[in-house]
Amino acid sequence: MRTVNLAKHRSRRRHIVNVAAELFAAKGFERTTTAEICRAAGMSAGNLFHYFPNKRAIFHAVFEDDGHDGATKAERLAAARAAEDPWTALLDTVDLLAAPVLEPLTPALVVEAMVQACRDPELAALLSRDDEEERSTVATLLRKTAAAGRTDPSLDPDDTAAWVLALIAALYTSAATDPSFSPVAQLPMLRLMLHRFLRPGAGADPER
Repeated sequence: MRTVNLAKHRSRRRHIVNVAAELFAAKGFERTTTAEICRAAGMSAGNLFHYFPNKRAIFHAVFEDDGHDGATKAERLAAARAAEDPWTALLDTVDLLAAPVLEPLTPALVVEAMVQACRDPELAALLSRDDEEERSTVATLLRKTAAAGRTDPSLDPDDTAAWVLALIAALYTSAATDPSFSPVAQLPMLRLMLHRFLRPGAGADPER
């Protein structure tokens, strides 16, 4: 019986995903053809389908966290929730979620995923699970920092987490749609905004 070299199989899958990601970022999912992916990957359609059943499965794999560069994002979020210093863990989590915006392909891929999720329930569910884990982690850390007196306890953790993630999401959409937008220049501004917004007393009702 023929055995499968799992390391080689994973490597070939990752190669396909990487070359396809470049095409999806440049042309979008709909305008990228399977034939183009095959040419970019240097393999026949028959060989390609040995690794993925169709183009949509390849697109989904672009957004699956397989931890090929180390710990998965889920593992790093779990570590943040268990960290002894919740304030440092909160800032590290923001950095973790914002860091991919610096990669050239990622902003366009994120916007394309948002478009495709509207017509692809499976992709929408995948992204929703990812978003929920991120929101839950940020909210948990906000509860811990408030209890430690590091952030404003008057801020609702769940609502605040949603706004923190909205600010991070804005980095991706701005980078994808505005050629003059520099994520590198704006990441320090994001941290500054969070410091000022979250500090004790900053969330007081301005009408009072």
